[in-house]
Amino acid sequence: MSFSYANRLVHLSANVFADMDQAKARAQRAGQEIIDLSLGSSDLPTQAFVIEAIAQSLQDPTTHGYLLHHGTRAFRQAAAEWYTHRYEVAVDPETEVLPLIGSQEGTALLPLAILNPGDFALLLDPGYPSHAGGVYLAGGQVYPLRLLAETRFLPDLTTIPSAVLAQSRLLVLSYPHNPTTAMGDLAFFQEAVAFCDRHNLILAHDFPYADLVFTEGMRTSSVARPPSVLQADPQKQRSIEFFTLSKSYNMGGFRVGYAIGNAELVRALKQIRNVVNFNQYLGILQGAIAALTGPQEPVQQVVATFQARRDAFVPALHQIGWSVPLPAATMYVWAPLPERWSHDSIGFCMQLVEQTGVAAAPGAGFGKGGEGYVRFALVQEPAILQKAVERIATFLH
Repeated sequence: MSFSYANRLVHLSANVFADMDQAKARAQRAGQEIIDLSLGSSDLPTQAFVIEAIAQSLQDPTTHGYLLHHGTRAFRQAAAEWYTHRYEVAVDPETEVLPLIGSQEGTALLPLAILNPGDFALLLDPGYPSHAGGVYLAGGQVYPLRLLAETRFLPDLTTIPSAVLAQSRLLVLSYPHNPTTAMGDLAFFQEAVAFCDRHNLILAHDFPYADLVFTEGMRTSSVARPPSVLQADPQKQRSIEFFTLSKSYNMGGFRVGYAIGNAELVRALKQIRNVVNFNQYLGILQGAIAALTGPQEPVQQVVATFQARRDAFVPALHQIGWSVPLPAATMYVWAPLPERWSHDSIGFCMQLVEQTGVAAAPGAGFGKGGEGYVRFALVQEPAILQKAVERIATFLH
């Protein structure tokens, strides 16, 4: 029996990462030992005091039911206080904070609250795939903002055609940037806010790597700590920002995120979210509260761990003749492919995993602007990363 499906599925049918997952499985069945550097899922453990807060909740039967918005107030308060302490922008936990099942839920659902069919969203290219997915679910159109190494992987907003701007409702940014590892300073965000003011756009900022900035990055850049978009829009006139506990607190599997921003945008996103989800288990939010309000030294340990891995992996690539930039932020290395592979990142990654067991993410999976690159996630110990480089050397030479 055949069925007729919605046209929106056409834009969602291609999934490079699902194809890579199948390639990993084939390589494993063929006897390869897989070194998986393809997914940005931290291999570091969640802190024990966070796990303990969740464990204590399990013994309380009052936490076992559905969790409605009112029941998330303690978490919203903790998120607001964390944000205000760090960025010195006051936040109302009642109207300007919304819990999310991971920040990806927010970036995927926000277009449903903003776009009508045919409206444009301005998205970074390359960029995180769920940003485009949410636009297509809303029946919108994507206008890609091509990111280039020569402009530090920052978008040139002056090149957008006036006809596109006339139909645009949303600009989505994300810095520190996945996959390119680029950073934007406060001046960049101020220019973006001014641009959105001129063209009556909503500005969404996906901010999962707020903490993952390395020492050299802080010395060589005007960015001492990656700015929040709300520092450029402190009155929250048109901005919303998405946070997650997946990276800084190693809580990826617990799916804890939240939005902070303009109260009308938060309310509209909440309306969409109410249709598709309750909140996650209250015990998980208790753990998130412990993470946000507890000692923050473990976050710096996470940053130091990824910096040590970067400092092992990138020089090792240089030693085998692969010149890649040293990332100043995130948990990735964004590597321009050798010339023979510069137009086939998918083919490179498929053959690499099949022949060596090393799995990476093809740049094309992040948009047309990612072709010619491959992304390595630093989610293995330095010794394993060194082994991966040795296998890559055999593959290249």
